[in-house]
Amino acid sequence: MGTSGIIFSTTHLCSPSNSISFPSPRPWPLLPQLRTSTRALPLSRIRSSVSSSSSTTTELTPDKLPTIDSSVTGGAYDFTKATTSLTNELISSPKKVTLLRHGLSTWNAESRIQGSSDLSVLTEVGEEQAERCKKALENIYFDQCFASPISRAKQTAEIVWQGREKPLVYLDSLREIPLYHLEGMTNVDAKRIYPKEYTIWREDPANFIMNGRYPARDLWITARDCWKEMLLSPGESFLVVTHKSILRALICTALGLDPERFRSIDINNGGLCVFNFNVRGEAMLKGLNMTAHMYSDHVYPG
Repeated sequence: MGTSGIIFSTTHLCSPSNSISFPSPRPWPLLPQLRTSTRALPLSRIRSSVSSSSSTTTELTPDKLPTIDSSVTGGAYDFTKATTSLTNELISSPKKVTLLRHGLSTWNAESRIQGSSDLSVLTEVGEEQAERCKKALENIYFDQCFASPISRAKQTAEIVWQGREKPLVYLDSLREIPLYHLEGMTNVDAKRIYPKEYTIWREDPANFIMNGRYPARDLWITARDCWKEMLLSPGESFLVVTHKSILRALICTALGLDPERFRSIDINNGGLCVFNFNVRGEAMLKGLNMTAHMYSDHVYPG
């Protein structure tokens, strides 16, 4: 019976007849200097919203920083200005936020541009994906579920949240990015009819302009406002059900990335992302586009 595999051939380098000269290693190419964000606020500008009997506002300075639970931060915040606060004030407690993209929709299946249109709904596959998400998250307690009111996300949230006591909370700030007259068009038709706009949207979304607006830049502002609204809400564990573009903006703003990095993040239908936040409203990414539950009976621990 024959065998297959890798055959190794050895050469005795110590033998004079087999001497080998190795070329000098080439130096690594120099990397371009990366731009750094200068938007991190000094600690002295972060204020406390934690209620107290004195009803005074507490300035956060390096000598007054609260003790951070290492189980939340993994020791990443043991120095000042480690990252950027999304709230610019203290929140009531550390928080865990699980982000979920809606299941497969009719326009996903047809490769149509959805934007903020509400004409696309879950397919049978999308409903099955939502059921998988529900099963995968059954061991996790959530204080609240925030969701987009647009049908495909709303349907997903209703399936995932079924059987839980608290009502769903719909936020307009979780709506998908508006793409105006491109909405409803197939990608093929949009590229053919509006080649310039479509190409900019696909390749340079930060500079994509339509109807006098920059949708991606507007989405970053919306995402920051949305984070603040959610993180200042009562509770310690939140589920968020929404759309790909606003998810990209939420993830990038939490990580301090600008709209130019819009397409550096991708989230599948039914994909999960997890962030931990310390009491300063600073984010640590714990999981990105987790999809094990889409292909197996995987259940995430509580």
